[in-house]
Formats: sequence, C-alpha cells, structure tokens
Amino acid sequence: MADTMHALEKNPNWKGRRGPVVLVIMDGVGYGKYEEGDAVKASKMKYLDWFTANCPHTKLKAHGTAVGLPSDDDMGNSEVGHNAMGCGRVFAQGAKLVGESIANGSMFAADTWKKLVKNVNDKGSTLHFIGLVSDGNVHSHIDHLKAMITQASKDGVKRLRVHALLDGRDVDPTSALNYITPLEEFLAGFAGCDYQIASGGGRMYMTMDRYNADWSMVERGWKAHVLGEGRKFESATKAIETYRAEIPGVLDQDMHEFVIAGADGKPVGTIEDGDSVIYFNFRGDRALEMTRAFETPKGGDLPFDRVRVPAVEYAGMMEYDGDAHVPAQYLVNPPSIDRTMGEYLTKTGVKLLAISETQKYGHVTYFFNGNKQGKFDEKLEDYIEVPSDVVPFEQRPWMKCAEITDKVIEAIKSGKYDHIRLNYPNGDMVGHTGVFNAVVCSMEGMDLQLGRLKAAIDEAGGILCLTADHGNSDDMYEHAKDGSVKKDADGEPKAKTSHSLNPVPGIIYDPEYKGEYDNTKLNDGLGISSWPSTLIELMGYMPPKDYDPSMINLK
Repeated sequence: MADTMHALEKNPNWKGRRGPVVLVIMDGVGYGKYEEGDAVKASKMKYLDWFTANCPHTKLKAHGTAVGLPSDDDMGNSEVGHNAMGCGRVFAQGAKLVGESIANGSMFAADTWKKLVKNVNDKGSTLHFIGLVSDGNVHSHIDHLKAMITQASKDGVKRLRVHALLDGRDVDPTSALNYITPLEEFLAGFAGCDYQIASGGGRMYMTMDRYNADWSMVERGWKAHVLGEGRKFESATKAIETYRAEIPGVLDQDMHEFVIAGADGKPVGTIEDGDSVIYFNFRGDRALEMTRAFETPKGGDLPFDRVRVPAVEYAGMMEYDGDAHVPAQYLVNPPSIDRTMGEYLTKTGVKLLAISETQKYGHVTYFFNGNKQGKFDEKLEDYIEVPSDVVPFEQRPWMKCAEITDKVIEAIKSGKYDHIRLNYPNGDMVGHTGVFNAVVCSMEGMDLQLGRLKAAIDEAGGILCLTADHGNSDDMYEHAKDGSVKKDADGEPKAKTSHSLNPVPGIIYDPEYKGEYDNTKLNDGLGISSWPSTLIELMGYMPPKDYDPSMINLK
C-alpha cells in the first residue's frame, strides 16, 4: 500500500551536518564499456577521479527497465532519468505506454484517434503525421508511426502525409536512409491510397526546439510542414542523397529542410483547413513549441509569424504538459507520477534550490518533479535558469558550467538551503555533437567545477553527491560486435551521437561523516531511482516505504 502524502519522519539517530546535501547531475556521463571512444576516460578528470578513489561509490543503472522503458536494449534519456531521480520509483514511460496502447488497441479505440480520422474521412481531407523517424525510442519509434498508418488505412483514410524529422542523435548519425527509404516503400504499398512523405529535415535544424531556446527552428519547421516552403525534391531519399553529396559529412540531425513536390513543382503535402495533424513524438520537451504553434489561435502571441494558420484537428502522441494540459488532445495518457521527493521535502519544510542552464533547466524542475510545472511551495523552493548560449555546442563545449557553479557556491555559502540539485549539461549536449575533442573539453571544464564545489562543501560542512541521468560522453565511437571501432570513409573513427547503455556514477562525499552509515561501500545493483531514498536519509529523514532502496546502509 502506497504512503499517503505527509511530512517525512525524522531519523533520531542522524547527527546532522552544517551544510546542505548537494546533488550534482553530470548529464550524459557514464562508465564506458570501451577504452577507445570513451571521452570521460580520455579527459583529465582530476576531481572526479579523486572522488572515485576516495569516496564510497557504486555503478547505477540508468537505462531500460531501470527507468521504465520497455527493455534493457533501450537507452535511457534525460526525461525518464530525471523522472526516476525525482520520484524514487520506476514508472512505465512514454515508449512503453505507447507500445502497450497500440498492442492492445486502446489507442485506436479512444475518442481522439476516432475524432481525427472521422474529420478527414468526412471532409475528404488529409491526415498528417509530424515527428522523428527512427527507432531511437527516446522521442519516438518508427514502429509506432507504421502502426498508426496501417490503422488509418483500415479506417478508410485515403490521403496521408508524413513530415519526417531526421534523427542521427539517438541512432547512428548518418542512418537516415535506413528509415526514410523503407518508409517511402511502406507508404507506396497501400493500394488505392495516396500516402507520401511531404517534408522533413534534421531534428536540430527544425521543429524540435525545446525550452524556448531557439524558436527559429520551429519557424523553419512550420514553413516546411505547413506552408510547403523550402528546397524542393522529388522524394525524401533524393533530398538526403543530394544534401550528402553537396555537404560531405553532414549529420542527419543538422540537415536542412526538404519539401516534396510533384511534377508540377507544387508541394504535395501542405497542411490545410480541415486536415488532421498528429505529432507522433511521445516525449514532451521537444514537442511543446510546435504544439503551441498549432494550438495558438490566429493573431495569438507567438515568437514568429506563422503567415497562415490552418484550422485543423491537432493531437499529440501524449499529454506533453500535464499541468497546462498541452496539447488539448492526445492519443495516450502519460504516466501519472505522484509523491515526488520534492513534494515530500517541501511538505517537511526543507528549503531547496534547483538550477541548471536553459538546456536542462526543465529537467531539474519539470521532469524532476514528475512532469509538473511550477513549484510545490513558493516559499521553500528557488529555481534558477542560467541562459544557454544559442550556438553549436561543440563551439562552446564548457557551456555554462562555471556560471552554474558560481550560483551554487553562492547558495551553499548563504546557508539558506538544506538541499541543492544542479545539472551540468556538458556531457550530454556536447556528446550529441559527436565531436570527440569538444567532449573532452566539456568534461575537463566540468571537472574544474567539481573541484570548486568540493572546496565549498568542505567549507560549509555539507554532503556532495555525484551522478548522471544516463551515459553519452562515455561512448563516442561506433563499435562493431567484436568491440572494434567502426571507421568512416576517411578512415577516422565513426562518431556516435546517441546515449549509451552504460551505468552511471553514484558517489557520496561526506567530509564531516559522523558514523551514521557504512561509508566504506554503497549498495550495488541499484538504479538511479535509488537517489531519493539516499538523499532523504542523508538529510536526516526516513524515506517513504515504497521508494526504491537507498544506496547507503544506516547503522
């Protein structure tokens, strides 16, 4: 039976600390499986190495079933990772929920699917799908798209268009044709139906911006998907082949827009009044802005001019924001995450701070709080967003780790906070670029900040906890099954831009340790969902009984 929501019980045997318990999430920093291509090992990590050598530590699972994904072949991601670290339990997540709803038919039996299909059948209009076309299973899965297209055909939809975003981030960086060409063949196989790819481009060039970091990406997507504006090609395969020939080495994620045109030169799939549109990504952070573009009424406030706003039936794969109820219509209910650590701590009167730069600010707030916007208690919680640079991350690999640290040190010294959580995005955001030396620079820049935090914790008498939400920078080269590194046409190691399946650190630095727990070792075999119980115990409270086990053993 789950605990009801109440203040946490104090541990009478806890002797307290002078300073706060600080959780450092080194985004995308795991323990690599291979020596070659591990940018963490290749970096001079003076302080992280010191913590590993001198503090109790363990390796934590951060992918697959440990974070609520369908199988252990599924890489973790920042969304589910922060959910797990925030709520202390494992909830079935987007990919698993969508897969189940397709398998049992509940998606297609629900009102939203029926409404969107009926709309196009009644009006003789078009059903559009916008989303990431790959099997990365972080934001979407091509099998979900194919299942919906197959069902649309069964339901009598005669005209269907796909607006295909290229991945190269959660999958091989130049694998787009492995998905796009078979998809074109798949669409052509529906006899008596007009099913085609209509537009697309790289996910980091268009459509999939997040946290309001670069609305020009959304504008580029809107122009291609909705207005049919952009460079025109006879097919998506031809577009990709052309861009690759013109820009050798271009990554899928950065590819410019393509608009498919017929023999008459006109776009085959603009979005018009009376159409239905499904954004088939299940993860919310990179779906909210395009959703806003579709759902904001004509004349409403948006950071760009949409030129034309078609009256459509719009739905997301899931509810991307449960508090704001965005989108208004969606196909699959998201996990209902309750009783997060943040809610328990504020109920208990704990003063806390959450901080990161723009790229991961939503992760230490919204996702950490169980997909909840806002605060649990305005008086007890402070959130700080350090604005990210709007430049390619390989050009500023240190990102804002120093500025984040400045504010965290100030917060530690202030004595205001019992708990501080922060995210350094470097290992993930720079890791996604595939530029090895930039990742090394990002790691060494972050490590300098760990040294600064150590000094602040020493002075304040707090506890420093180091971890990550998933791996990435620890696995920067593509490896064959025999462990050898794959090479590109130039004989260079083939860059890997996706997350890894590797475990991540669980390290506790407690310079004023008073003997309340065994500090010679931490429990093994746990996942990152064990952090809430651990942190709650390190703050002197008893964790909820149904939270996943702590890493420490209280005496």
